[in-house]
Amino acid sequence: MSRIVERVRRVRFTWTHLAALVIALLVAAPLYWMAVSSFKGKDEIGANPPTVFADHPTWDNYREAFADNNFGTYLLNSVLVSVIATILVLSLSSFAGYALARLPLRGKAPIMVALLMISLFPTIALAAPLFLLMRDVGWLNSYQGLIIVYTALNVPFAVWILRNFFLGIPKEMEEVAWVDGASPVRTVLTVILPQARPGMFTAAIFTFTACWTEFLIALTLNTADRYRTMPVGLALFGSQFTVPYGTIFAAATVSVLPIALLVLVFRRAVVSGLTAGAVKG
Repeated sequence: MSRIVERVRRVRFTWTHLAALVIALLVAAPLYWMAVSSFKGKDEIGANPPTVFADHPTWDNYREAFADNNFGTYLLNSVLVSVIATILVLSLSSFAGYALARLPLRGKAPIMVALLMISLFPTIALAAPLFLLMRDVGWLNSYQGLIIVYTALNVPFAVWILRNFFLGIPKEMEEVAWVDGASPVRTVLTVILPQARPGMFTAAIFTFTACWTEFLIALTLNTADRYRTMPVGLALFGSQFTVPYGTIFAAATVSVLPIALLVLVFRRAVVSGLTAGAVKG
């Protein structure tokens, strides 16, 4: 009987890893094709049959993206907006998540449902009202307009993640800090947040990714070229009669690198944070 169970486990283990390998290849194939095509010349990109490798690698596509299409400015704008919005989201959601997890507040369940509904609200329905609001306050074609909007849109989901993670931290740690005379704010900063690093990393990566890849709001609020973010600038490459596929591939490859590096570096923290959020209710 034990041998049969062991064989079943081995078969499951093998098939699970094969399925994971197939999924990984399916996900990696478009990324590989994009990266390789960014080093191909125009003739090689349009070759039939297509080439799996770049026969004559060139940096011309990257030069055109940054020198001729102002992609460096778009990239810096995205970095500025995404980093500041992520910091603001973490600052606000940390205290809100702690309050919903620990403090004896009334109406916690309706608040959590409202936060979930806000996080699921379609962005396209907010584009016109946000445009009118930013026009009235004079924040069209500005950094602060996007930062405030991105912060407001991402706080609800970050609160969900951090609140569930805070529930998994033992209350005894807070009680010891209170006995030592620590205030609630100091307790959160010195005791709770250090223990919630995986959840913080998870919320930060999700928030940064959402801000980094957001297109509709950025296109609506910032029409001036100097304030455009990376997704908008990338979408506007080319003209009415030509599409610079090589330049687009090069810019897209650069835009994917920050997210890929974040996930690779903090993958354990992200998995830990998501697991904790899934277990605690």
